Amino acid sequence: FVIEQPGTIKVFSNDAAVENVQIFLDLTSIVNQDPGYTEEGLLGLAFHPNFSENGYFYVNYTDYGPKRNVISRYTVSSTNEDQADTESSLIILEVNQPYTNHNGGQLDFGSDGYLYISFGDGGSSGDPQGNSQNLQSLLGTIVRIDVDSPSNGQNYSIPVDNPFVSDPSAQDEIYAYGLRNMWRFSWDPVTGLLWGADVGQ
Repeated sequence: FVIEQPGTIKVFSNDAAVENVQIFLDLTSIVNQDPGYTEEGLLGLAFHPNFSENGYFYVNYTDYGPKRNVISRYTVSSTNEDQADTESSLIILEVNQPYTNHNGGQLDFGSDGYLYISFGDGGSSGDPQGNSQNLQSLLGTIVRIDVDSPSNGQNYSIPVDNPFVSDPSAQDEIYAYGLRNMWRFSWDPVTGLLWGADVGQ
């Protein structure tokens, strides 16, 4: 599977001689990008740990009106494993973005089964709104949520061991904060540590 920023996910067999490439999902009609910036669009894709049973996968993309990151769940087609059901969208989480840059984009499931999502600090230069040091904002963070147990009218719940669950001055979803724009992260298969590529400044 290959995601392309304008809004498509392509699928092809894992074969050096592959000739047939198909469109798995086309979101170009809803994904918005400022042509002057390269940090918006379809930014992330994660398959549910039980994808082979439930067909769920998750995407992170930017949309306008208001400008925001959208985390949405889709389901693979019941009749074609190489095609998604375009009508199956379920919005999990939306985070408004004040500027066109620093949208983060990575999302992935940890070995704990929870979904981790990185959001940039909102953009501009020098984090002028102070988002990444503001625990009331999900900007400049990695969030950690349970998408298998919706609660409180949301399409997810909060893991009880998230670090700020007992802090009334912080958003419960936050797993890590103080980030500039962690656009990719991954887990070390040996140590289990999460490593992230951040922009800094």
